[in-house]
Amino acid sequence: MLAVLAAVTPAVPSFTPVTPAAANPATDPQTPPPGTLRVVLLSDDGTAAGPDVLVAPGGGPGDQDARLAAVVRDLEADRPRWVWHDTTRWYPRLLAAGVRVERCHDLRLARRILRASAWTARSAWAAQEPGPWDALEPLLPDAVPATPAPDALFDIDVPRDVPAELDPVAELRAQLDVLATASGEPGASARLRLLVAAESAGALVAAEIRHAGLPWDAAVHDAILTDALGPRPRLGVRPARLEALAVRIRDALDAPDLNPDSAPHLLRALGYAGVPVTSTRQWELESVDHPVVAPLLEYKKLYRLYTANGWSWLDAWVHDGRFRPDYVVGGVVTGRWATSGGGALQLPHGVRRAVVADPGWVLVVADAAQLEPRVLAGLAHDERMARAGRGGDLYQGMVDAGAVATRDEAKIGVLGAMYGGTTGQSAVLRPRLAAAYPDAVALVDAAARTGEAGDVVTTRLGRTSPRPGDEWQASQSGAFDESATAADESRARTTTRAWGRFTRNFVVQGTAAEWALCWLATLRGRLHALAPADAAGAAPAPFGRTPHLVYFLHDEVVVHAPAALADDVAAVLRESAAEAGRLLFGAFGVDFPVTVATVESYADAK
Repeated sequence: MLAVLAAVTPAVPSFTPVTPAAANPATDPQTPPPGTLRVVLLSDDGTAAGPDVLVAPGGGPGDQDARLAAVVRDLEADRPRWVWHDTTRWYPRLLAAGVRVERCHDLRLARRILRASAWTARSAWAAQEPGPWDALEPLLPDAVPATPAPDALFDIDVPRDVPAELDPVAELRAQLDVLATASGEPGASARLRLLVAAESAGALVAAEIRHAGLPWDAAVHDAILTDALGPRPRLGVRPARLEALAVRIRDALDAPDLNPDSAPHLLRALGYAGVPVTSTRQWELESVDHPVVAPLLEYKKLYRLYTANGWSWLDAWVHDGRFRPDYVVGGVVTGRWATSGGGALQLPHGVRRAVVADPGWVLVVADAAQLEPRVLAGLAHDERMARAGRGGDLYQGMVDAGAVATRDEAKIGVLGAMYGGTTGQSAVLRPRLAAAYPDAVALVDAAARTGEAGDVVTTRLGRTSPRPGDEWQASQSGAFDESATAADESRARTTTRAWGRFTRNFVVQGTAAEWALCWLATLRGRLHALAPADAAGAAPAPFGRTPHLVYFLHDEVVVHAPAALADDVAAVLRESAAEAGRLLFGAFGVDFPVTVATVESYADAK
């Protein structure tokens, strides 16, 4: 069953009212009050499956949210797939009321996939001009209060920023029609359905991670900063350690007024001092023999800590013992996640000591070993490459098979093939890799040629790359102009090769992101199925007694779990990884092993 959450439409044929006592629907059952929320019950094909359920506004702050949560909780017993405009607008409200849903269909995320997929491009719906649905953006988490404000008025409690003309029932039916007619690859419709389901499940995971929060000890974090930078300074003053390094840098460059935080000023001072660098990148500074190098590199490292995860970050992002990441599902064109704040995808190892499990609980940390090479083997159905990764280290397996001499050579060769390395050791190893694993190398080479021709490539489940932009088009046109110069032709070749490298990696990175989504979706369900623990943690309901995801980074997850369930969680992590591989590649035998560590502090996982 599908249960569509929406604002009420002017005409409602039938409904089961859920209203405050002051509003008696018996007087006019066909005229619900303004601001009523509507649950439309549909069958899986989009046809009517039951009377609508209306949740009327009125009452005190948060009253309608409480009634909506009650309706959702009751209907959840029938395992519906909840359908809504956008998970960021609906699910945080339910979580705040302690309600978890098993599955959903996120219309905004699904539309982005289906409108761009090569497998739906022939449909009239996909060819339509962009409209209000395409303009819908996720609601930033800082605009969604964790609990209703005490003085909030919910008289008209339709989710914010959703234009009234967006009809989720009509949009769902259009998407179901497009999914049913997808073509271009064997099983295109089923693959796209899996992608839409996995992407929607990812949106649930992202909302739940933010709701539960990553356990964070602010006192440990403050101690880390104090040890590295000195005591917390007053506003506008550098920490003592940074100021001492700044003095050393000024002395070494004979630049008493230098502000080392300004890259242009720093580069000028380096030039005046005769330091032959064109940037302040670490590799370039390390190639220079000059007294400024050591303090400058140390300053850069500490400045990064101070600005990215210093006291201001701690004040802004850690509350009630939790860091709540702002994930943006599908925020990168390949399908990888991004963040809208807080730097969740760049937590440095130096601050991970502050990530500490609740008393009686542990962190179970898992990461997928060599994910992208294994995905490449599955995409290409390269049996020899898949065999190299069975039962252990894929790179060492390539060495054992005689494809290359050392593990480092295997890694360099595979990464070069996936990312388009054409110089140095990558170029030397390429012929050997192509001879040993011809199917894998042929797949990424074909993807590169497609991109160089200005065409699109598609992941295993149907996410499609964008077409090259104006710069690519201009460079190609300029190269064929009668007045084209050698420089124009060179620029065209450069942009052509660059786009080929993008599409070469898109198919692998995008499919790896799909594997990760399937891992998260499977893991989320299996964790919830574990028996609740006796010991309660500090995470808000509905996660106070059950293992739950608290962090995700491309191919790594962190689960916060009662200590007594740690072994069960580890088993679920491995089983879910294997299931994700089967969902993507069926019976083709490519292994997806994960390394699992059970720790009290995230810093101890690696």
